[in-house]
This record gives sequence, structure tokens and C-alpha cells, in this order.
Amino acid sequence: MNTNLLYGDFFMEFCFNKYFSIFTKILDNMTFQPIVPMIWTRQLHETVDFYCDILGFTCGNYNEDWGWAAVHKDQCEIMIARPNEHTPFETPYFSGTFYIKTNDVTKLWETIKDKVEVAYELDDFDWGMREFAIYDNNKYMLQFGQDLWKKE
Repeated sequence: MNTNLLYGDFFMEFCFNKYFSIFTKILDNMTFQPIVPMIWTRQLHETVDFYCDILGFTCGNYNEDWGWAAVHKDQCEIMIARPNEHTPFETPYFSGTFYIKTNDVTKLWETIKDKVEVAYELDDFDWGMREFAIYDNNKYMLQFGQDLWKKE
């Protein structure tokens, strides 16, 4: 029997468990903040206007020289940027959607439905959400939803 192999396996497992324990303690003391998407566009000013004028966001930061802005509404924040020269960019793209929860999706729908390009209309879904989806001025899809089972 090769005892070096046994001791080596024991040592490796001990090191892994010790490292994992320390790593877990670090993560336990860390909090994640809400995800803040950064969308790319060549239409910085127009995009800020869309989010502020149509959706009621506030522009917290805008820097034309940097080609960057940040808009927010309540706990929702979106950064908007022109792609830099190191980033291949032809047209805005995102393989998913941006899902924004709200406490009154029906009121939001009634307020904006005639001012935007609609992806799908307000509807109640089997999974307990009332939602609709629109496209922003760059064709990014934004879904808005309200939990029908959650008591406000």
C-alpha cells in the first residue's frame, strides 16, 4: 500500500475543506447589490430621454465626453453607454430581456402603451405574474411584471 498517496489525498481534502470554509465565511459576510445593467447605444441622449420621458426615470449622471449616463427610478438603475473603440458594436443586442418588477403594472401599462412599441400586451400568466413587454428606442426588450400572489 502506498501511504504517500493516502497522506496526499488526506492533505488535499484537508486543504480543500479549509479553503472552502474560509471562502464560505467571506461570502457569508458579503452582500450583493441589485444588478445594474449597462446597455450600449450610439444614441445616448435619445436613450436617456426615452427612459426619463416615457418611463419616468431620473437621470442621475450624464457625461457626454465619456459617452455614459445612469438613470434610475426607485430601486431600479440602468447605465447607458456608447461602446468604446475596443468593443465591436454594430447594433444594440441582448440575448435576454430586462425584467422590472413593479407594484402597479396595470397603471404603468395604461400610462405608456400608446407611447411605445409593444412586444406583448398586458396579460395574467399561469405562474402568477401580470406582465407586459415593450421595446425601448434601441430595441432592447423591457418586461414589466407584478406578482399576483404577493400581498402588497
